[in-house]
Amino acid sequence: MDPAHATSALAWIERSPLATAMRQELWLYPSIEILHILGFVTLVGSIAMFDLRLLGLSRELPVQQLARHLLPWTLGALFVIVPTGLMMFIAHASDFIANPAFIAKLTLIFVAGLNAVAFHLGPYRFVAQWDRSVASPFSARTHAALSLIIWMSVIACGRLLAYL
Repeated sequence: MDPAHATSALAWIERSPLATAMRQELWLYPSIEILHILGFVTLVGSIAMFDLRLLGLSRELPVQQLARHLLPWTLGALFVIVPTGLMMFIAHASDFIANPAFIAKLTLIFVAGLNAVAFHLGPYRFVAQWDRSVASPFSARTHAALSLIIWMSVIACGRLLAYL
């Protein structure tokens, strides 16, 4: 897409009734932002708890049981984060798309997803061998550490959006 079409597409998005309401209704944008942050706290919290288990904390908790317990929280958080994030984006699409912190945040979220897929296709396939009271394999710990670093970076980028 050439820059002129991208600019007109972003302008069209920002003129939509929902985008206009997000900018003009006093409490709509802050309310949506609060929901987004609560969803994000739940998402990163559930992921961090799982990653910390993989890194060796609470070894008495079976990895598979913890994963089954946390997955609904993670998925529920995504059902909050995605629509609220899109709502905030459409209100200021032109500003966000030009913000390096926003681009970095989206890129990091994509990388976090790739890391999760690689974990599930790799070390997690053999979780029965290290499910309880055994140290997670080095590859699982590597994915967990990388996940924590990525998600902390996503949080940092989210905060930097207001300043860049």
